[in-house]
Amino acid sequence: MFHFLKKTARRGVAALALSTSLAGLASAETLSDALASAYEHSGLLEQNRALLRAADEDVAATTALLRPIVDWFGSVNYDYVGTRSAATGTRTTGWTPDATLGISASILLYDNGASKFAVESSKETVLATRQGLVSVEQQVLFDAVQSFMNVVRDDEIVDLRINNLRLLERELQAAQDRFEVGEVTRTDVALAEARLAGARASLAAAQGDLAASEEFYAAAIGTRPGNLVTPTSLPSAANSIEEAKAVAIRSHPDMLRVQHEILASEFLVNRARAALGPTVRFDSRVSTRRVLDENTFQDGIDLGVTLSGPIYRGGQLSALLRQSMARRDAVRASLHLTRHNIRQQAGTAWSRFIASGSQIQASVRQVEAARIAFEGVREEAKLGARTTLDVLTAEQDLLDAEADRITAQATQIVAAYGVLSSMGLLTVDHLNLRVERYDPEAYYNLVKNAPALRSEQGQKLDRVLKAIGKQ
Repeated sequence: MFHFLKKTARRGVAALALSTSLAGLASAETLSDALASAYEHSGLLEQNRALLRAADEDVAATTALLRPIVDWFGSVNYDYVGTRSAATGTRTTGWTPDATLGISASILLYDNGASKFAVESSKETVLATRQGLVSVEQQVLFDAVQSFMNVVRDDEIVDLRINNLRLLERELQAAQDRFEVGEVTRTDVALAEARLAGARASLAAAQGDLAASEEFYAAAIGTRPGNLVTPTSLPSAANSIEEAKAVAIRSHPDMLRVQHEILASEFLVNRARAALGPTVRFDSRVSTRRVLDENTFQDGIDLGVTLSGPIYRGGQLSALLRQSMARRDAVRASLHLTRHNIRQQAGTAWSRFIASGSQIQASVRQVEAARIAFEGVREEAKLGARTTLDVLTAEQDLLDAEADRITAQATQIVAAYGVLSSMGLLTVDHLNLRVERYDPEAYYNLVKNAPALRSEQGQKLDRVLKAIGKQ
């Protein structure tokens, strides 16, 4: 069925594409060119890529919880000291200045697995955010398809209105000539004048629609529309509604995103439960203290293991555990809703695509019949067998049929890409667009091990960030 409709679409869009192809291939802009431009210039994609990098940094931040913490410290103090001699009873007082400088280090030895659960949760969040980026990519590309076809459609309708206006001007002139020789009445001339005025109003409205579509195009693509070439083929998609739904359930980014969010919430529940258990840390401290008045030094090294655990915190930890479980349950419920929404979207998109194919077939036959009827009525009017109103009505029927055909052709192309979007396949990879693809793993691989600022990997990361900032 899908391939049959594709053949029908090729025959149907041929007339729509003819005037565009004659404008010259050198400056022609195809739909693929527009999609590539939208992908490369989308601020929405840049925004969500930055959010993905922020999620990547969460992995680095939680990984750091399992590593040693080393700090330096220093202080200058003035201590007020009072002493009394037991033998003489003499009391002395004074201020004693001292300075301390040292290094402290600590490392988590055991926390019931809480930190490891945090790391795993942040990794699942990264994967969920990546799927969110794919959803945004689909939105950007679908908006590009819609804006492209809107301009193509409205431009063709403007040309159609202009041709209709010229035809009505000739009809008005013919009515006036026939009125002068007494073949028709003043009413026939008035009818032609009224239809011509209506055509001018319709042309103005069509030009307004085209201007609005061009603005939508500029916002979606990033450039003003040039010589747009109407697509003559449809993208490959499913062959049935059942296949579309099955692929959507397996590969739609919204479905995959929720699945990763469920795993992330499971790890957060485990982390909240682990927080109820004990924590073991190793602490060390190396310092030197100088009493400034006496010019003496005191060096010290402290080593120790700290074991701690909650006894009573007013019910806070239990509340946090229940809260994490409630959020997990909410995400689980959203999986059920997402599955039904995706199936519905795939079914709706497929139905619109099938309907648009049938509409094209009907509109093509309607145009052919309306043209034959118009030409016949016009010839009969020359012989006096038809009135001016009959000619104008037949001409309007032909105009409406041609406008419906143009709209149906544009609608089918948008609907075909809508099927791809509902299946989760409207991506630069599936469409094989000629663009420099954004690699979501590149930044993650640089930061997942939490590199230090002055390390070799940290310096490489710094160069990447500077390059991103210059874009």
